[in-house]
Amino acid sequence: MVKIATFAKPENVSGQHKNAKTNELLMNKKIMNRIEIPLSKSKIFLMVVGSIVFVVLGILITISPDTFISAHFRNPNEIRLGGIAGIIFFGAAVFYGIGKLLDKTPGLIVDDNGITDNTNASSVGLINWVDITEIKTQQIKSTKFILIFTSNPEKYLEKVHGFKRKLMQANMKMYGTPLSIISNTLKLSYTDMEQLLNNKLNGQRETMPNR
Repeated sequence: MVKIATFAKPENVSGQHKNAKTNELLMNKKIMNRIEIPLSKSKIFLMVVGSIVFVVLGILITISPDTFISAHFRNPNEIRLGGIAGIIFFGAAVFYGIGKLLDKTPGLIVDDNGITDNTNASSVGLINWVDITEIKTQQIKSTKFILIFTSNPEKYLEKVHGFKRKLMQANMKMYGTPLSIISNTLKLSYTDMEQLLNNKLNGQRETMPNR
């Protein structure tokens, strides 16, 4: 077999080298502007273990509600219903946590396009910077999380279905936005996550002042 080699003209080679170098610089810029935060397997494992404990407790309450009668809870039927509710809720948390332990995708990606969220059961994926109007902190007892307000929340509700959609609709009723981000499953503290998102949003506003 004869191999025929073809050679480009010197000026074409130079142009190709310039194009390749430009593409490489653009790619490096995109990589530099992309921040990936991995999921914390240790945090998630502890969440799974804690949820299993509550499932076991729920089973005990369901089987023997009379044992758990107290001054505050006197009706065995109500106690049994509470046990069943605990089994369902924490059982779902166990399966969700196991899924997260096997999940190899980053928990959070911040780049020039927006915020790609994979931190919790109501995560919707990419939230574009151009849609974000405000980032707020919400706290329930000792737990803090981020609320992302957008100009068109329905756009993100339409991206999901089933149980996830119900969770997002519940967030919408409670907080005025369906989008929330937590740090409990990330290898990042809440303070660092909050600072990262706010700094990036402010930077995007400077590059797009008229948005």
